[in-house]
Amino acid sequence: MRLGFCTQQACAKGTTRQAAGFYQKGESESTGGKRLADIISGMPARERSFRVEAVVLRHSDWGEADRLLTLYTRERGKLTAIGKGVRKLRSRKAGHLEPFTQVALQMAQTRDMPIITQAETVQGFLALREDLLLFGCASYVIELIDRFTYAGEENQALYRLLVATLERLNQRVLPDLALRYYELRILDQLGFRPKLFECAHCETEIQPIDQFFSAPEGGVLCPKCGQGAQGARPISMKALKYLRHFQRSTFTEAARAHVIPDEYREMENILNYYLTYLLERNLNTPAFLRRIIRQMDTHNPENTP
Repeated sequence: MRLGFCTQQACAKGTTRQAAGFYQKGESESTGGKRLADIISGMPARERSFRVEAVVLRHSDWGEADRLLTLYTRERGKLTAIGKGVRKLRSRKAGHLEPFTQVALQMAQTRDMPIITQAETVQGFLALREDLLLFGCASYVIELIDRFTYAGEENQALYRLLVATLERLNQRVLPDLALRYYELRILDQLGFRPKLFECAHCETEIQPIDQFFSAPEGGVLCPKCGQGAQGARPISMKALKYLRHFQRSTFTEAARAHVIPDEYREMENILNYYLTYLLERNLNTPAFLRRIIRQMDTHNPENTP
């Protein structure tokens, strides 16, 4: 049978419900109403139950026994969900929903926000909780993606970058290498790729000498444009060389570079300056990381951050 179509004439004759296409000819209101509910329930727009793979960014207490979780998912980008009963001692989901955990979730969509009905750990990244420095590094990774993204914006490349960076830290890859590479890649993914090969102001090719970096201009300034420019900071030729290398290389290629700690510190300062400018606010974790490193140096003077 074909469904009818609504016309002004049909509505005028008092057959509005039938002509609206919800009821078939000769169908009772109760039967038609049931079929209408079936049609709506079968609509695929946003499933009532769905699965996602996610990294837990953070959580907070909600109600008496629940938790409100902020997730970055592969399928739906950043998402806020409720973990019912997660704070109860006997909860089976609690251990799967800790920050830094990569997890597979079954979720039920409600009018307000999704509820987590099942959770299974994909990767627990235990080293990130056992080592204070790695914990600080992972917290920084999480803070960046949390600050730069909005709910519902799917970005599978960004999700893969997040997981890959946590894996590298968990495998105890040199934190400076992992974090500087992550910063440059996240800037690429979000459309804020800094200009490192031509002057961001006059567009002349950058020469192998010390230059300036300007966050407002979005990249490197040549000595002529950078001298006296508001907000411009000096950057050495070596630090710029490694930033350029990291920007155009795979992680494996970037890891072959022999970067000394002072050059990593300079790269860190430049990128932190640029990220803070874009966010229009300070990040919390860099100061926390610096305190950890100072404590490590105090207890072990020979330690090199």
